[in-house]
Amino acid sequence: MKRSDSWWRGFLTKASPRSIKPPRTWKLAFGAVSAITENVLWRDDHLAVVSDDHDSSWLTLSPGQRFVVVGDVWLPNLSFMQRSGIGIPERQDPLLLGDEHLLVAHLWEQHGTATWEKLSGAFALAVWDREQQQLWLGRDRSGIYTLYYTTDGETRWIAPQLGAIAPHCSSDLDLVALRDYLCCAFVPGTRTLWRSVREVRPGSMVQLPDEIVKPYWHLQEDITHSEKSLEWHGDRLRELLDEVVQAYLPTGEPVGTFLSGGLDSSCITALAAKFHDAPLHTYAIHFGADCPNELEFSSLVAQHCHTQHHMLEITFKDMWEHLPETMAALDDPIGDPLTVPNLLLGRLAAKTVKTVLNGEGGDPCFGGPKNQPMLINALYGNVTQQESLQAYLTSFQKCATDLPQLLKPDIWSAVQSEPSVFVTTLQSSDRYLNRLMALNIQFKGADQILTKVHNLTHAAGIEGRSPLFDPRIVALSMTIPPEYKLSGVQEKVVLKQAVADLLPPAILQRPKSGMMVPVQRGFREHWNRQARSLLLSRQAAIAPYLNQALIRNWLDYTGDTWGRYGVKLWLLVSLEYWLQARR
Repeated sequence: MKRSDSWWRGFLTKASPRSIKPPRTWKLAFGAVSAITENVLWRDDHLAVVSDDHDSSWLTLSPGQRFVVVGDVWLPNLSFMQRSGIGIPERQDPLLLGDEHLLVAHLWEQHGTATWEKLSGAFALAVWDREQQQLWLGRDRSGIYTLYYTTDGETRWIAPQLGAIAPHCSSDLDLVALRDYLCCAFVPGTRTLWRSVREVRPGSMVQLPDEIVKPYWHLQEDITHSEKSLEWHGDRLRELLDEVVQAYLPTGEPVGTFLSGGLDSSCITALAAKFHDAPLHTYAIHFGADCPNELEFSSLVAQHCHTQHHMLEITFKDMWEHLPETMAALDDPIGDPLTVPNLLLGRLAAKTVKTVLNGEGGDPCFGGPKNQPMLINALYGNVTQQESLQAYLTSFQKCATDLPQLLKPDIWSAVQSEPSVFVTTLQSSDRYLNRLMALNIQFKGADQILTKVHNLTHAAGIEGRSPLFDPRIVALSMTIPPEYKLSGVQEKVVLKQAVADLLPPAILQRPKSGMMVPVQRGFREHWNRQARSLLLSRQAAIAPYLNQALIRNWLDYTGDTWGRYGVKLWLLVSLEYWLQARR
């Protein structure tokens, strides 16, 4: 069938590769689709493309019309892709460079499924092969964008947000996913909290209808130039950081950075200040004058980089009142207490910028101090008597050791022997620190950090970008010798070396403290009554699964030797509000 030029040009009205993109509302129905008629933008015999807002900017047919490309794609590094030999002509077609979906369609006609390997950026895409009647799903290496699909029924549903396909699937919980959430504060791996929904993993493709899952990329240790000095590795990292941050900056408009005053957010702020030719805004939070904060350090960096600095006080009342809407904005529940601050800081940023950068990724890629307990366990395992998986789960300091008492007996019996997604990486042949970092990149990075950034910045009406999770940065981090990452008590040594000329010594030399949200005090002094009503009710969504008597003990702070009940209770109220939002 020959396309008309007017029809084809209708798909070429998209923004440039660096433009801001609104939250997506698209979803696909695959299989039995004849009965689907409402809000259908495009259909074939076995595929229907659905959108409530009739936006077609994420839908493109290939030049030969064999392939339909649907989804989210952001390729900030086309020059890098060209140098990597992906098949973009030297005299680049301006239509291809102005329309990333069309570029993907062009590449798919040339390379088929090998296209996934050639893309360097962020994407969550579906490609429909009209000739073979096959649907291919693919996700970027880092997991910057998300993609979900249902696993049963005559009609399969695919969408970038889990909530978009929730009406089309059972609300039965995946009990293994529940177990893992209680251990980690997020749901790792392909599982979601819905039993009949799976997530496409970073660096993977899924083929329907056969549901064949294949990785197109593996995150693995690849130590190179181990004989080279720390300075040499730092220079190589700095060169790439310069390239990535420049590509992540929006052209000709103000940009923001979330600035805690730690090394990671500070180095991104300093690089943005160096390269951006429009106003740079920085945003920091605190929890009131009587709570510890890092304002001294964030203000120092803001002054050093000459930014327009904004500080937001988040009260205990704010934390509790905004938790329900925060959980409603997330795909899977995330029990990190920084979720509410992330949403509120995003709303503050939205008053002055459309794009905000962050320092997420420094710890997973370059050896943050949270790896130290695992390293100690590896050295003294004969003393701690913990095997590696239990030690890793315990290191999250959530509910891993409480599961036999926290889960109801029938639930615990059903899940206790189910294998963990972490085992394969933990038992790999990579050097031990790189195994830990691979776990943090593959799971905590993709399933907590990046999905939190993506969901909550979009909920705030801005675009959040994480340069330190760029796939090129991730790949480079796995080539650096471990002793240049976490060296004794010195964390992120190579990152400090790379940006030493950009930051004040006080930032480079300070130990990492992390943003401590005062949830322990919150439940003791501010939220206890509300939490009791929420968690101990017979109608609570968690009641069929969890032992409310143990939760009552936590609310009474009975036996809280290590001061960790607040974190556990936040995990549970986050889960309860997430479940209530989906009833």
